[in-house]
Formats: sequence, structure tokens, C-alpha cells
Amino acid sequence: MTATEISLREVRDSDLPLLWRHWSDPEAQRIAAFTGEYQNDRALFDSHWAKLRADPEVLNRTVVAGGEVVGSIAVFGPPDEREVTYWIDRAHWGRGIATAALTALLDLVPTRPLHAYAAADNTGSIRVLQKCGFVVTGHDRGFARARDAEIDEAVLILRAA
Repeated sequence: MTATEISLREVRDSDLPLLWRHWSDPEAQRIAAFTGEYQNDRALFDSHWAKLRADPEVLNRTVVAGGEVVGSIAVFGPPDEREVTYWIDRAHWGRGIATAALTALLDLVPTRPLHAYAAADNTGSIRVLQKCGFVVTGHDRGFARARDAEIDEAVLILRAA
């Protein structure tokens, strides 16, 4: 699968069961580390997505590759603290999909700066962000629900060109 096959579209109701499967994957959660309670409870997940989809300040997109729903990506937060987030199905990691999806999202969202956070040991996600122009500006510590521990977190920013 090549990056040219990636597209972003609005989230549909029919995407939610697939996104639930992606987001509730225990191994993907462990690697992402910073997860929400809604990633282990389907009712909370559905409520979370209803809230996200109703919020005009959140830009959510479904990531489609080769005609298949492979993840989700979003921008959210107040204007001076806008943040990107993405979740790609583990079965599709290592194929350039996250990088292509983030590149496409950045084309849709001219706002800068944009912020991102990743577990410091999540080298794959940090690499995706750096390929798209984000720069590590620091480190923090935070509670990682999926690891039930406080861990290091990389803080990244994408500034205006």
C-alpha cells in the first residue's frame, strides 16, 4: 500500500465499530501509552465520539487506505494550543500511512503553531511527527493510563514556515 492511496474523510457512523477495534487494541494502547478511559469501554467510546463529532472546534477525519478504514486523525484545542492526534490500526503500521495522513491533515489545517505529544519511547510516532515538520521542544512526565505508570513524554511543535 502506498501513501498515494491515503485519503481523509468525515467520520461516519459506520466507521465507529472499526475505530473501536483499533482504539481498544491492548498492544497499540501500550505503545501509545496515553489513552482514555473510553478506550476500554464501548459505551464511553461512543459517547466520546458523539461529543467530538458535535464540537465545531474539533476537526476529525477517518483515514482510508486502499478503500479500507485504517484509523482516525484530528486537530483539537484552543487556537493557541491546537493539537494533532492520530490512531492507525496496528495492522497497518510501518507503511507510511500515519505520515501520509498527517501530511493530508496539515494541508487542511493552516493553523500554526500545532502541538503534539507522544510517549518518549514511541519512536514510530515521534518519527511520523518529525517527518511532517514537528520539532521536539522538550519533555514532560505524565500518567500513562495504558501502562499504569508515570512516563516520559516528548513535546513537539510545528511552527509557521
